[in-house]
Amino acid sequence: MTSPHCGTPALIRETDHGTPAKPGGAPVSLTIDGRQVTVPTGTSVMRAASEAGIDIPRLCATDSLNPFGSCRLCLVEIQGRRGTPASCTTPVAEGMQVCTQNPRLAKLRKGVMELYISDHPLDCLTCPANGNCELQTMAGTVGLRDVRYGFDGENHLRQEKDTSNPYFTFDPSKCIVCSRCVRACEDIQGTFALTIQGRGFDSKVSPGAAQSFMDSDCVSCGACVQACPTATLSENSIIEHGQPEHSVITTCAYCGVGCSFKAEMQGETVVRMVPYKDGGANEGHSCVKGRFAFGYATHSDRITTPMIRDKISDPWTPVSWETAIGFAAERFKAIQARYGKDAIGGITSSRCTNEEVYVVQKAIRAAFGTNNVDTCARVCHSPTGYGLSKTFGTSAGTQDFRSVEQADVVMVIGANPTDGHPVFASRLKKRLRAGARLIVVDPRRIDLVRSPHIKADYHLQLQPGANVALVNALAHVIVSEGLENRAFIAERCDEADFAYWLEFIRDPRHAPEAVESLTGIPAADLRGAARLYATGGNAAIYYGLGVTEHSQGSTMVIGMANLAMLTGNIGREGVGINPLRGQNNVQGSCDMGSFPHEFPGYRHVSDDTVRALFEVVWGTALSAEPGLRIPNMFDAALAGTYRGLYVQGEDIAQSDPNTQHVTSALESLDCLVVQDLFLNETAAFAHVFLPGTSFLEKDGTFTNAERRINRVRPVMASKTGKAEWQVTCELATAMGYPMHYDSAADIMDEIARVTPTFRGVSFDLLDRKGSVQWPCNDAAPDGTPTMHIGGFVRGKGRFMITEFVPSDERTSRFFPLILTTGRILSQYNVGAQTRRTDNVAWHPEDILEIHPHDAEQRGIQDGEMVSLASRMGATTLRACLSDRMPQGVVYTTFHHPVTGANVVTTDHSDWATNCPEYKRTAVQVTRSNQASDWQVQKQDADSERRRIAPPAAE
Repeated sequence: MTSPHCGTPALIRETDHGTPAKPGGAPVSLTIDGRQVTVPTGTSVMRAASEAGIDIPRLCATDSLNPFGSCRLCLVEIQGRRGTPASCTTPVAEGMQVCTQNPRLAKLRKGVMELYISDHPLDCLTCPANGNCELQTMAGTVGLRDVRYGFDGENHLRQEKDTSNPYFTFDPSKCIVCSRCVRACEDIQGTFALTIQGRGFDSKVSPGAAQSFMDSDCVSCGACVQACPTATLSENSIIEHGQPEHSVITTCAYCGVGCSFKAEMQGETVVRMVPYKDGGANEGHSCVKGRFAFGYATHSDRITTPMIRDKISDPWTPVSWETAIGFAAERFKAIQARYGKDAIGGITSSRCTNEEVYVVQKAIRAAFGTNNVDTCARVCHSPTGYGLSKTFGTSAGTQDFRSVEQADVVMVIGANPTDGHPVFASRLKKRLRAGARLIVVDPRRIDLVRSPHIKADYHLQLQPGANVALVNALAHVIVSEGLENRAFIAERCDEADFAYWLEFIRDPRHAPEAVESLTGIPAADLRGAARLYATGGNAAIYYGLGVTEHSQGSTMVIGMANLAMLTGNIGREGVGINPLRGQNNVQGSCDMGSFPHEFPGYRHVSDDTVRALFEVVWGTALSAEPGLRIPNMFDAALAGTYRGLYVQGEDIAQSDPNTQHVTSALESLDCLVVQDLFLNETAAFAHVFLPGTSFLEKDGTFTNAERRINRVRPVMASKTGKAEWQVTCELATAMGYPMHYDSAADIMDEIARVTPTFRGVSFDLLDRKGSVQWPCNDAAPDGTPTMHIGGFVRGKGRFMITEFVPSDERTSRFFPLILTTGRILSQYNVGAQTRRTDNVAWHPEDILEIHPHDAEQRGIQDGEMVSLASRMGATTLRACLSDRMPQGVVYTTFHHPVTGANVVTTDHSDWATNCPEYKRTAVQVTRSNQASDWQVQKQDADSERRRIAPPAAE
């Protein structure tokens, strides 16, 4: 295991034992340079040599790409065979005798290298890859000392650089046409954006049809840059700063995939983020956000000094930490003295570490004396927790990401992995190219429906809000055609619940023909998809916010669980129910007890035994009454009974629905404390601003969508002078509840003491193993990649009735269209981080996708500004004509606060969890050449509220 704090110079590349090892068959023994080697059948000679400690020179081979055999440096001699085969493409055989070094091979390799160098610039001293160039290294390895061929003839030395991409430069004059970048784009990323143009001497790498990188299909994942053995593809940060001198392994703070990275450094300056090949979630791959968009951590907009103000109309005053914390504590205590202890509360962040979240919810329960704590998971995946806990007994996904490699059928419901979870999407696309079948359930034609070398067997383009009708129809077909797995059901599921559910689902009203008018999906397609899922082998469901952010989000999660149990697709690799979590620590924030009715580990606050455990550990009496959810907090604030709020790392004024309702509630508070990196939309209504830390400064853990607990390690000192958990502890202490930890590791040790699924987790364990998936305890000391093997957590699986209930949000003559929302690859959530990086080059504004027919009816041209209005409010944005959406449905993102997409979304929410119904809003779209009233008011208010006064005299 590589040390998490790598002190070795970055000029030694992390890759390369040769080609990837093939899955083992029978062992094969051979001799390489006189050494006896035993490896599995299918192993390449190069890999076998590496296992024996013998390095064969190479340029086109890496251990992350399939063998190619183009560079001709890895030539070997094999006794009894003619010629000098490439070791990367030659499989081992029993009794084979291989020679990797002799005068003949040395001469051949030197000649090959001489040809490469004859058409390569000799500017090594000024080259950005100097010290980390495989061509340079291999020239030394083969003993090249002079080049007989001059540069007077035809060459490629004067080709122009492509600097169009903001993150890397393409210098074709240094390209050796090894095809590693092309193969990385194909094999690892799956975009197929690069190709080799021309033949022979005219061969060259080209993005698309002779386009620039910025104009091509390239998604800037960085796989090509990582694969390049020369300076042909170089990070601009390397060109600017030079090679790094040390590195630290940490975890990305964007989506729920939870990729591991090596932060490569010069002092405390991050030079580049390199995807870590031993990362359990990403295995050496990345996306544009994790790979390149880390600059926000040092952006000039960051606030690093605490600030206070008496009224939100006052300018901000920078103060000391002691003053800010004392000001917040006194205000909170005054509110409680006047209105009662339940008049304040807090919201935890899904972008902060487990340790930071745990401390905040503990402070609210123990120091504030209330269970008024909630988290942003309320507005995204709370139905996942409810639905899976009711049916399976635990509130999390069932598999690890690697499991998809064993899937034969994949159903993607209400998720857009290529944009929202791109590293998982690359893994999924690789499996699809290998032959797995695909069903996409989405109102929008996402890229997975049809992209290079991938085509979905079925795209069930349902009407927004018809999810439950669809899943009931799928189950109806399986039952009516006798495709259910009766043996699995009899062994693993509650018999009475199944019998009751079976009678319900057999009803003809659930037949595809009966629900066709509701779903908008042809009955034949529904029947075909149901048969494929039930009979196609290992079938896995991956889903996103298009499932949960509906009025029947919890019902739909239960429906998918019913479907998995009905077909036996649970409890082994390649199957399962897998939520694709939106933010980096949504799973962790839920695990840590951020819901008002649950302590850490999903145990109810009313359970006397559980509460007694926490009272002993925390040393104070705790309330047995569940607190307020986020929507209840807003309603109570407007009613005057809820007066103070502590918001950790969330921008609820931009991310929560019905913006004007939210901002009115925030405006009515007597004390709003915001802890964040930037003065966000919520901070416009705050009285205290406590500066937070970026992921590059944090010490702790994140838990990703597959329950993987990953270490987050600081690569630089906190720019605020404090860790976020320290600030929370000091606030709790100022409130009268002494709270102190010596380190983030101490906090995790306490989490392990009070949370059964984390019982075996510690920083020491994670530093040794890299990561683990909970449950990690005495019963599973190495963690649990696949849940529910042999039995469900709750005992018997529970089938539950899923009656379809149409949403209360209906179209009308005034609002005839349905708006649904989503994300885009280059931006993240409310955009606070990615908008402060060069990612804005790809998505500088939110746009409204509208079908050409709907646009023509309204006289709307592509690129025109339009008004988007609902019963709640209106905003203005640019229209994009697109047939990705069916007629009658429009789509936008919510990454830019100036758009304010949530100005139009409603208060409708999931019946069980209050998760907002973001995915279905009745709207009208009309031409407009001016900002909405809301946007004008917002801009005027923002400029006033964000004023910062000179520091107060101490």
